[in-house]
This record gives sequence, structure tokens and C-alpha cells, in this order.
Amino acid sequence: MILHPPRWSNRHQAGLELAERLKTSTWRDHDSTVIGLPRGGVPVAVAIGRQLRLPVATWSVRKVADPLQPELVIGAISGGHVAIWRNGQAALRRQEQALSQGWLQLQERELERRQRLFGDPSPKQLRNRHLIVVDDGIATGMTVRAALLSLRQAEPRSITLAIPVADRTVAYQLRQLVDQLEILVLVEQLQSVGMWYGKFNQLEDREILDLLAAGTSEAPN
Repeated sequence: MILHPPRWSNRHQAGLELAERLKTSTWRDHDSTVIGLPRGGVPVAVAIGRQLRLPVATWSVRKVADPLQPELVIGAISGGHVAIWRNGQAALRRQEQALSQGWLQLQERELERRQRLFGDPSPKQLRNRHLIVVDDGIATGMTVRAALLSLRQAEPRSITLAIPVADRTVAYQLRQLVDQLEILVLVEQLQSVGMWYGKFNQLEDREILDLLAAGTSEAPN
């Protein structure tokens, strides 16, 4: 196993490798759905769906950042009014700051826009289904955690978290939120997901819509 980046040429290749890992799962049946987290998780999810002949859907999630320091992520939100905040005891202060200064409301509007645009399923559509939740990597885990907490509200039969590369400590923390965890590469103190890909371009809305429309076609992103 190659343990040094880059590991995959693009997200599609990572999805194909994950699909091989998932082929041995006992839950895989007609009641399973691959859930890609927009935007980066969608090419990975489409590749998995194609290989396993499973439907693919999206589940939108948004980071909440300080507009003056866009690189400083202070929280994440997802459907069902799920919001999580960073830094333990400072979480309440950050939540109040995001509310008072409008950062949270801004991201809530963007979340709703993406839910409509990408056609996120309703919780009712996911009830009693096996969900394979997919992203292109996990560094801090905030967006994935928000998505998992949100999806649990839909009362699925089970949740599998399938990720190409993840921070080891964060992955251990997320394990309690899922029924099955499949990660190809665990990294100590992962600083950058993108360094594990030869091509790690930022995807636009139209590219995501094209991937979802293509369904089982090749998706080299």
C-alpha cells in the first residue's frame, strides 16, 4: 500500500478503490443509497454508485467561517437544523457570534439553495435504507459530523461512512456515529486532503449537476 501522497489521480479513481472495498459488505442490496457530500464527495460517490449499481443522492452541508478569516472554520450546518461548533467550551460564544453577525444565516441560505439545486432527498425517502455516506477526505471532520448527525434524523437502517483518506484521530471520533467505517488511508495529523490527489480541482455547481445526471457514466474529476 502506498502511504505517501498523491495516492489517487483524481476523486473518481479514489471512488473506484472504495467501491472495491465495499463490494464485500453484507448490507449491499436494493435498499442501499450512496450519499455524496457536495461538492467534493459527489465524484467519489458517483464512481461508487456506478461500480456497485446503486442509486446516488446528495446531502448538503455547509461550513461556517469568519468572513474576515475565510480559512478559519468555526462550525458546520446540515439539514434538520443540525449545527456543530468548534473548540469545545468556546462553541457557545462562536455560535452567538455567528448568529449576531449574520454568518450563520448566510450559510443557512446557501445550504437551502444547494438542497434545492442538487435535489437532496427528503428524510422520508431515506428512512430504513442503508446509506453509504461519502466525501473526498476528512481533516477536521466538522462537515462530515454535521452530515451524519443530520442523516441519523432520517432513521436509516444503517450508515456506512466511506472515505478515501482521513485524519486518524478524527476518524476514531466519528466511528461512534456510524454502523460501519471504511477508510482507505489513515493519516496522523492530516493537514491537507488535496495533497493525496493528483488533481483536486474545486468543482462548480454545473459540474455536480452533470455528474448526477450522468449517473453511471465515467466521472473523471
